Amino acid sequence: MNYVPGDLRDQLAHVGYDVVQAGLVCGSGGNLSARIPDEDACWVTASGAWLDRLSRTSFAPVRISDGAPATVGTLPAPRTAPTSEIALHLALYRARPDVNAVVHLHPQTALLLDALGEHIRIVTTDHAFYLKRVSTVPFRLPGSAEVAALTAAMAADGTDCLVLSQHGCVVMADSVELAHKRARNLEEAAALTYRALALGRLDSLREVPEEFLDRLHDSSAVTA
Repeated sequence: MNYVPGDLRDQLAHVGYDVVQAGLVCGSGGNLSARIPDEDACWVTASGAWLDRLSRTSFAPVRISDGAPATVGTLPAPRTAPTSEIALHLALYRARPDVNAVVHLHPQTALLLDALGEHIRIVTTDHAFYLKRVSTVPFRLPGSAEVAALTAAMAADGTDCLVLSQHGCVVMADSVELAHKRARNLEEAAALTYRALALGRLDSLREVPEEFLDRLHDSSAVTA
């Protein structure tokens, strides 16, 4: 294993530091969570947490079923309030039992394309493997029950990467590592799409061939 081992909070802290360094986040522009194994609970970043300064105390355990503070093992009750986007995370875990990690960011290129009315193109085989497809959630107020419910409904068909219009993006996976890779690939795909747009060549930008997408859909043997 070449990813961060052990505690899920350490893995999420690694994601937070990396996405800030990569320019996908400015300050506290996003939030992260991971489902706690064998518990009706998830770790989620605290309200206002800077993503490149996370430690184990930067996370609050929250019960997935009802959103109440959770007790994890012998840990004392948390003193930190969870992110204002907690409803979004909980709605996704409820809609997708296969999801164990949720990464919500405010990446500049993906959001610029959305503001320009352009969708992100799936250009490379890596994009196809990690993203498969990218859907756009119509604008709803951040932190609202409406954006949580609509995003969860759109993810229910297995879509793992969604752009929240004029707000951010959310990616999901069965592990923190895979969610991290999806977040990075989503912004790379957005960057390539924008470069083609800036060159005036977006109409001629070739996306991944359908035969490769069909292979990904039909076979579990493909790895990356």
